[in-house]
Amino acid sequence: MDTMVNTILEIIAIILLALLIGLFFLGLSRKITARMHWRYGPPITQPVIDIIKYFNQTSTSHGYLFSFGLILSLSGCIVLLLFLPFGHWCPLSSSGGLLVVLYLMLVSPLGLALSGGEAANPNASIGISRKFLLAMGYEIPLLLIVVGVMSYYDTISIVEIVDKQLQTGCSFQHLPLLLSGLAYVLILPAITGMRPFEMIQAPQEIASGPMAEYSGKFLAFTTIQHALNLFIGISLFTNLFLGGASNPGYFFLKTLVVLIVMLIVNAVFPRFRVEQAIRYLWKWSSALALIGLIIVAIT
Repeated sequence: MDTMVNTILEIIAIILLALLIGLFFLGLSRKITARMHWRYGPPITQPVIDIIKYFNQTSTSHGYLFSFGLILSLSGCIVLLLFLPFGHWCPLSSSGGLLVVLYLMLVSPLGLALSGGEAANPNASIGISRKFLLAMGYEIPLLLIVVGVMSYYDTISIVEIVDKQLQTGCSFQHLPLLLSGLAYVLILPAITGMRPFEMIQAPQEIASGPMAEYSGKFLAFTTIQHALNLFIGISLFTNLFLGGASNPGYFFLKTLVVLIVMLIVNAVFPRFRVEQAIRYLWKWSSALALIGLIIVAIT
């Protein structure tokens, strides 16, 4: 009984901490980007203020799938969190491995597609098609990267991968995994939806794409989903290549450093066109990931 209670408390703690960290990352990204552009920028707490404001506004649903798709997308992020080690916390460590993580990463785009498709807005449809194209672009190198990491450590368990790194050093210190790690660095902005891969929303082109028909609580849930997705993308990289962490505080510091590096790229580079993004992901990221997998296989 005590074990079950501890597991439930651990699940609740991970979800709340991931949400708070994700919202903090969203606010920090706006602030740092604004300062790099010689602007003052909004307060770091702006995402929290936005969520409170959205929940107090009128919401309009376009049908059952419109609401269900957004709930599915958010649920996929929450379940995925429970498979990723957060310091020494990982409630579902014995329920699956990296292959389950790859499957769950597809739930979020699928949910947004169901929701946006029900809205029948042309801008939303364009944004959804871009989302699937981008997902197709980064899923191929991501699969090669994950296979390389699993082959090197001879396990599909992300918890065991983190434990081995804590004993022998992070993956970047092992030469066979260096190219795989660099490939992940190249696709990380695409996974999190940051520039130069910001074409899914692109307010100047398609009026925020999938979010064009959202209002009230739907915008609030979208902001929460975006915050969790940002935290998940950085956390997966931290666990696979930076050795994870022995405690949540140290894990947070590592993810914060990764975010700041990403924000420098976000503030400097312009947005890719769709064909440029796919060409970049398949040409450079996939090539590095494939070469890294070959090196792991022959060593």
